[in-house]
Amino acid sequence: MTATIIDGKAIASDLRARVAAAVRGLADTHGLVPGIAVVLVGEDPASEVYVRTKSRQVIEAGMRSLDHRLPATATEAELLALVARLNADPAVHGILVQLPLPPQIDTTKVIDAVDPAKDVDGFHPLNVGRLAIGLPTLVPCTPQACIMLAKTVRPSLAGLEAVVIGRSNIVGRPLVHLLIAESATVTVAHSKTRDLPALCRRKDVLFAAIGRPELIKDDWIKPGATVIDVVINRVTGTDEKSRIVGDVDFAAARVVAGAITPVPGGVGPMTIACLVLNTLRAACAAKGLPPPAL
Repeated sequence: MTATIIDGKAIASDLRARVAAAVRGLADTHGLVPGIAVVLVGEDPASEVYVRTKSRQVIEAGMRSLDHRLPATATEAELLALVARLNADPAVHGILVQLPLPPQIDTTKVIDAVDPAKDVDGFHPLNVGRLAIGLPTLVPCTPQACIMLAKTVRPSLAGLEAVVIGRSNIVGRPLVHLLIAESATVTVAHSKTRDLPALCRRKDVLFAAIGRPELIKDDWIKPGATVIDVVINRVTGTDEKSRIVGDVDFAAARVVAGAITPVPGGVGPMTIACLVLNTLRAACAAKGLPPPAL
């Protein structure tokens, strides 16, 4: 058996094209152009690349990208003041504060300060709570991307046994709520789980989001299972050259799995596409319009 490769780049490109068509319709019919403000504090190289990619894709979708840069020495008060201005700006429908933040800034305070209606990251406690009890809300982008990718090969997740390896607030926990909404039977696993390989071998769908390079081997995977590899890890080999890998040993796992996402090129591109989608949804809600059917 050789697994179907779930091409996140192609699927993300298709989603962005559908979002762009909806944006054109909003502009033509309602004169509405969605706008997202991306805030970057400091000069972290990885964050710089990620923000540039986000901004480019937002613009390609026909939206406004409003980038704000603060120095690494910015105070918490300065960042909170900027967030307050963006909350009050009617041209801004989405606000994304790039994480991580410098140590002098309390990340929780900043997340709490973002208007929940503009929280396109889906991190605000109000949105987290609405997701947990099954109400419509802005959903965190990476978990949303995971579900979309899994459903390209398993259109219905209802009744399937799923395992989420990782319990972070950004991926693992919201992903569990999304799977419950899909009527899957969900197990949450983590570094303290006993006999993790045996647990994984029983599952139809495996989401790896623990941040341990190539931890998950072929004998962890149920034959024919769908494997969604979330985390990007940079490792250095014996030749001192670095490479990017996921939490799953891709070469070994693809021989057993029924379908699998690559790293890179899987969840990453879809995460940014879901950010663009969330911005569209937030703009529609601000105008009192129903969410677009994509």
